[in-house]
Amino acid sequence: MKELYYLKEFQYFDGEEFVTFNIYFLNREKNVVTLVVTNRGKISITDYDLYEDKNGLYFEYGPSFEKIKIDDFQECD
Repeated sequence: MKELYYLKEFQYFDGEEFVTFNIYFLNREKNVVTLVVTNRGKISITDYDLYEDKNGLYFEYGPSFEKIKIDDFQECD
């Protein structure tokens, strides 16, 4: 399953800046996604809990717990 999502990218506008997420690893058994997060010039590797609803897999980000869908990630250009 790692190959399906590895390094796919998503950009999220937080109201001030774009935050870029790249999938490093997606673990369905533990319901965790490991992401490389680029935010205001800083790069971090962070685990997020995965959730699932009728629209698919997602994780929550930021103080407002914005839902970011895994299916919205795309191949890097």
